[in-house]
Amino acid sequence: MVESNYFQVALSSSLVVFGFNGKQLLIVTEKRKKSPFKRAPMLPSKMVLPEESLESATNSLLKSIFCETTENHTEQLKAFANPYRNSDGRVVNIAQYAVLRYAATQLKMNSNYQWCDLEDLPSLVFDHDEILTFAKERLKRRVKRRPIGFHFLPKEFTFKEIHTLYELALRKKLDKRNFRKKLFSSDLLVDTNKSVTVEENNKPSNLYMFNTKEYEKLTLKGYDFSFK
Repeated sequence: MVESNYFQVALSSSLVVFGFNGKQLLIVTEKRKKSPFKRAPMLPSKMVLPEESLESATNSLLKSIFCETTENHTEQLKAFANPYRNSDGRVVNIAQYAVLRYAATQLKMNSNYQWCDLEDLPSLVFDHDEILTFAKERLKRRVKRRPIGFHFLPKEFTFKEIHTLYELALRKKLDKRNFRKKLFSSDLLVDTNKSVTVEENNKPSNLYMFNTKEYEKLTLKGYDFSFK
């Protein structure tokens, strides 16, 4: 085979951006700009230039979505390389996922993108549903073994918010009493001695924040957050 044939493959990167608004687990989508499937929903994606690193491509994509650099937690997922996955030609996709604070993005999000409820999402183009499924499983594993809530939640949050986040990420109902007992036994949370009135029942709820030192320790060594 002629050696030049090996260089007729493009490289792209798609990004699964997770956020949490206190009630729903969300991802960012965009509308495809050209045919086929023009205006169909897809994951934010870009072609990777020959001299561009994947890290640089991911940062560039995040900046195009949120108009400026956004604090986040990003990980590489895997390569999606079906020869016929993209109608434009042979494109190998190195997918990434990012977790960030939803509230911090609201005033600076590019109008070409939108947050969508993960539980009410239409089918995505190409193999982006497969990428999303893989990302959801990765998030589920991370939530079980790492205190990932720091990247989702505001600095101060209610017990209900963190309970809802874990239920959505793990995709299962969690007994509140057992969840509270296990969470507080980990020394992860600090009571701020402040409260906020919750709209649903018009009652005050305590506000908590993460114990940064304990959070960093558990991030490094891991912890069983499976809440069976």
